[in-house]
Amino acid sequence: MQLNENCMRLKQDYLFSEIAERARRHLAAHPGAELLSLGINDVTRPLAPAVCAAMAAAAQEMQYPATFHGYGDVQGERFLREAIAGYYRQRNVSIGADDIFIGDGAKSDLGNLCDLFAPESTVLLPDPVYPVFYDTSVMAGRTIRFLSGSRENGFLPMPDDSVHADLVYLCSPNNPTGAVYTRAQLRQWVEYAHAHKACIIYDAAYEAYIRSAALPRSIFEIAGAETCAIEVNSFSKTAGFTGVRCSWVIVPRALMQDGISLHRLWKRRQATKYNGTSYIVQRGAAAVFTPAGQQQVQRDIDAYMENAVMIRDALEVSGVFSTGGTHAPYVWMQCPHGMRSWDCFDSLLKRFGIISAPGAGFGAQGEGWLRFSSFGSRETIEKAAKRLADMDWDAFAVFAGADVRL
Repeated sequence: MQLNENCMRLKQDYLFSEIAERARRHLAAHPGAELLSLGINDVTRPLAPAVCAAMAAAAQEMQYPATFHGYGDVQGERFLREAIAGYYRQRNVSIGADDIFIGDGAKSDLGNLCDLFAPESTVLLPDPVYPVFYDTSVMAGRTIRFLSGSRENGFLPMPDDSVHADLVYLCSPNNPTGAVYTRAQLRQWVEYAHAHKACIIYDAAYEAYIRSAALPRSIFEIAGAETCAIEVNSFSKTAGFTGVRCSWVIVPRALMQDGISLHRLWKRRQATKYNGTSYIVQRGAAAVFTPAGQQQVQRDIDAYMENAVMIRDALEVSGVFSTGGTHAPYVWMQCPHGMRSWDCFDSLLKRFGIISAPGAGFGAQGEGWLRFSSFGSRETIEKAAKRLADMDWDAFAVFAGADVRL
């Protein structure tokens, strides 16, 4: 037996598994303790009524021979792909239903896209960034280069023509920082991709949280992106599908490499390794794009963004720097007094019962930062915001063992 040695190159347990394990150990040591989770980013609001009604009706179809559905189109049901294409048309983005593939979650799609590219491909990652980009690239045995995001550049690193890459991963709005690329910035990335014959893998899972029409919600709002980019999106955070599982990938038919269609390769890959997303789930997903569905999911998005504002305002009152929470459901806090991320995480958990996400888990540039998620219930967010607003960060840092010179 021979193992994939690349899997053993991963430096640690998956970030969110480690967060959950530390919270579990804390509860075991302190039975009955109240934990306020602003760390692992699961949603808390239920599915929209329009979604539930559509799924219930689809389930009813399955009990009759005339309306039973077995294997579906491996690319996804036409009705859902047409609904997604219509969603893009509302923003004057011309995406055809035939360019869209339905999947079972953005995380799976991001990992599976690795199959299209050679193991020797060089990957360019912004840092900090969603850990799946890094982990799946490591597992595939690829060379990884980083572009540093920082407070100084707004956590939006830009291309460097002296650095070559075959694959570029971008996440906008960014997880964990909440930063959003402008159209002008994305135009530079598209130009870089063309110059280097690179492919951009664009994670748009949080595009529905962008509050300004001036900011792009899709890479395909940029001219020329259809020949250098793949876009991944998900219903998880937009419509609460974290447990239902549904996503989409746009691989434009115009996307070619050395005369070979990446669209065709992805379709062939899916036909071999994937049997399609549940018909019932796809009916529920299509309901998201109905007028009632859009109104209902928007209420949930608004509620989560109200939570984000509460977290951001609480941190401002307590005197620590934070960013994000404006066009994304994440608030990114700089740890006080040069504290390290995991030290700050552990102290918040032990002293105040607040679960965060240590920035170091998102890359080297995340060291010294914490991510707070706004996906908790309103009650949880209100309690956590009160504790954060009342925080004496100097005393907190002393408790955590930081070198504080007052």
